[in-house]
Amino acid sequence: MRASQFFLATLKEAPQEAELPSHKLMLRGGLIRKLGSGLYSWLPLGMRVLHKVERVIREEMDAAGALEIIMPPVQPAELWQETGRWELYGPMMLRIKDRAEREFCYAPTAEEVVTDIARKELRSYRQLPVNFYQIQTKFRDEIRPRFGVLRAREFSMKDAYSFDADEAGMLASYRKMYDAYVRIFTRLGLKFRPVNADTGEIGGVASHEFQVLADSGEDLIAYSDASDYAANVEQAEALAPAAPRAAPAQPMRKDPTPGTSTCEGVAKLWNEPLARTVKAILLYANHRVHMLLIRGDHTLNEVKVGKVQGLKGWRWASDEEILHAAGGPAGYLGPVGLDRAKITVVADRTVAAMSDFICGANERDFHLRGVNWGRDCPEPDLVADIRNVVEGDPSPDGKGKLAIVRGIEVGHVFALGRKYSEAMGATFAAEDGTQKPFEMGCYGIGVTRIVGAAIEQNHDDKGIVWPDPMAPFTVAVIPMGAQKSEAVREAAEKVYAELSAAGVEALLDDRGERPGVMLADQELVGIPHRVVIGERGLKEGVVEYQHRRDAEATKVPVAGVAAFVRGRIAR
Repeated sequence: MRASQFFLATLKEAPQEAELPSHKLMLRGGLIRKLGSGLYSWLPLGMRVLHKVERVIREEMDAAGALEIIMPPVQPAELWQETGRWELYGPMMLRIKDRAEREFCYAPTAEEVVTDIARKELRSYRQLPVNFYQIQTKFRDEIRPRFGVLRAREFSMKDAYSFDADEAGMLASYRKMYDAYVRIFTRLGLKFRPVNADTGEIGGVASHEFQVLADSGEDLIAYSDASDYAANVEQAEALAPAAPRAAPAQPMRKDPTPGTSTCEGVAKLWNEPLARTVKAILLYANHRVHMLLIRGDHTLNEVKVGKVQGLKGWRWASDEEILHAAGGPAGYLGPVGLDRAKITVVADRTVAAMSDFICGANERDFHLRGVNWGRDCPEPDLVADIRNVVEGDPSPDGKGKLAIVRGIEVGHVFALGRKYSEAMGATFAAEDGTQKPFEMGCYGIGVTRIVGAAIEQNHDDKGIVWPDPMAPFTVAVIPMGAQKSEAVREAAEKVYAELSAAGVEALLDDRGERPGVMLADQELVGIPHRVVIGERGLKEGVVEYQHRRDAEATKVPVAGVAAFVRGRIAR
């Protein structure tokens, strides 16, 4: 491609609302332009990257036996009402009406539609297994769209849905998609980890996220330093301390803490380690107030809380409920002296193993120290894993310790089971002649999100640094002073022709811009390889080759430049 025939729309500065590197660089590099909140037009350069991503996805999905279809992005409410998700999905679903006042939604996902296809078209076990996939536009009305394509309202997604006759078949389909995802992200040149994850609103019996590792990621990933274990922090189990609870060594004492309502403040006031403090968090669930206790330096895991017996559908307790149940204000609460008829005490595993700890006295401006279970207050009503893991915690698989990194979710696989097939009456004739519901799996990849995630992982102060498989062009051919030198023009044309003939996607910058502009644009848009042709080098029979990550250029004979570049391209 000649730059003079292409549309390069680079900007010197990114708009002020752009926060993350990917957002800034996609705007500056001319990949996207903002239309509205969370809405972006993709320009030719961005489309070339998207098509690269889509091609790899299609190749691996086809190789795994999935069959491509396309489903309408506008879906009738009736299907969603069958599963109960019309009400459940909430304000993130964009609801619309046609001229006959019939309700529709602009699809955030497609489980209902594909299940409708299955119940109409798949009649017998002989037609199974089958896996349908599509690459389609989705819409989710994010309350705060941000970070460019990483948190947009409209986005492109590859979603796939498998249908099997039994659970063993479903898990086999699940594994096949898991392996396909590993190949997709590997081929795209991304650093990623598959992690155990919560099934969330989609539901199901098993789930893995595929996380691109990046400091700007919204998700926290816990992984073992001695095994393959990895999980979203929401899902990672915090094991109980291996050592038994120590015997009490201090008397309980009540001391004033005027105006100090946080564990951090109390620890500082008393010159005590924060890890000796216990904070109380009050929730309301099942017509009852619950006091949740976690160590002062730990954080509550709200996903785990929802899975604790008696806490499904919980909400934060009101000030009135707190005062009635605990007898004191928030910030000064603890397990001592409570009326257990009014309140249930749920202790994290770590707290249950603590002795001589510090907590609130259930009285404003007072805390207790030297508190011990059994002696100063009854044992917790329930002990559960309700906190986020932290760096250094033992790995749940018993191998090594946990480390924490940030990641951007770009893929998710779910073993759904019968959730949607049973709700929608989607059955098939089994081998024994009975009607059975399908065992389903669902598998998503954020196509547009991959582009943003790749940039977060691959950029520097000059611009994007694309992995070869995703680059809009593989090589930039840059002639220096071509307007004044026929030799440079001829050499550039020859090199460009040789690269093109060798199957290398090259961009010949024939715009007649100043050398600094051409080099800056090439670095900004992230073309991974470049060949610079100048009159001085030609006199020596060489051109300069430089990879986007190289500190210095390499002189290469003109006659062998195409073969040299091909040898440097990642395959």
